[in-house]
Amino acid sequence: MASLQSNKGPGKDQSGLRYPSNGKTIYHRPLNRTKTSELSQASFAYLFSEMVSYAQKRVRGIQDLEQRLNAQGHPIGLKLLDLLIYREPPRNQLRPLTIIALLHFIKQSVWTHLFNRQADRLEKSANPETPEEYMIIDNEPLVNAYISVPREMSQLNCAAFVAGIVEGVCDGAGFPAKVGAHSVGSDSRDGQMWPGKTVFLVKFAPEVLEREAYLGKS
Repeated sequence: MASLQSNKGPGKDQSGLRYPSNGKTIYHRPLNRTKTSELSQASFAYLFSEMVSYAQKRVRGIQDLEQRLNAQGHPIGLKLLDLLIYREPPRNQLRPLTIIALLHFIKQSVWTHLFNRQADRLEKSANPETPEEYMIIDNEPLVNAYISVPREMSQLNCAAFVAGIVEGVCDGAGFPAKVGAHSVGSDSRDGQMWPGKTVFLVKFAPEVLEREAYLGKS
């Protein structure tokens, strides 16, 4: 009777799968092979429209739909925070420690990674009764560029998906917050019309403001 021989040899595991001689697998490859690799807007528009259609099933109203879009974006924000920090040089791999540092990170790094440009403006609520509110303003959200909203759903803003990403970044950084997307199409400061202008209203939890005040005193 012939003896049974193991098929495990150099470059193989117990299942017989071969590994490259340098030890690196597909998991070691960068997400983009080059810095210029981008997803076409047509592909993104199709994928996002399918996500909206999926979220629209069995919803009770506009608010419910926006909450589902927000929930789709939240886990992306959690992972995106770690990814962007990891890609920084080792000496810069630090999480934001203040509200302003976090919001500038979102306005610049997060928006540039997602949309290849920074958000248009960052503002703090002028109302002394709402010190926890900050606003990230995008004059032309890409997610709304190919969405046709029915007249009976005119209050819907599909940028709630991006609001979920922002909320995930805030939560992951240790700054729990609620983020909503609100349409405020109007004239911009340079006189141009921005019908799709959206304000992402960030409301930080009370403990975030308490910590911020403590750090300011110390």
